[in-house]
Amino acid sequence: MQSPITIYTDGSCLGNPGPGGWAALLRSADGEQVLSGGEAGTTNNRMELTAALRALQALPSGSQAEFYTDSEYLRRGITEWLPGWQARGWKRKGGALANVELWQALAAAIQGHDIQWHWVKGHSTNRDNQRVDQLAREAMLKQK
Repeated sequence: MQSPITIYTDGSCLGNPGPGGWAALLRSADGEQVLSGGEAGTTNNRMELTAALRALQALPSGSQAEFYTDSEYLRRGITEWLPGWQARGWKRKGGALANVELWQALAAAIQGHDIQWHWVKGHSTNRDNQRVDQLAREAMLKQK
């Protein structure tokens, strides 16, 4: 049986849109994996979703994970809004769904995993959240 995995992710953007970065930290009894990257012209929400997607894609199949994010957009999107979007053909009640391709990829990436989603206050005393925030900012600055 695989050991549980703890995940922290964050996205950052200078301007909205503007250069952006994302980062993910995956930790288990087997060690730690850090992922990061960026895009030249993007939004903060896209970077939050990209960080989550890259972290989920790095999980071994059938993983159990505790997922921490400071993005209510990500957490509520996955835990509350996703079933409605899927039922309406990937549309919001009010029309088009922003970042639809990322939401679709996230919906596929969570399949086969047992994930508990947690919100943490950003820019607080949570050491791992601060770490991924710094890594996302560093990745963002490389896009300038």
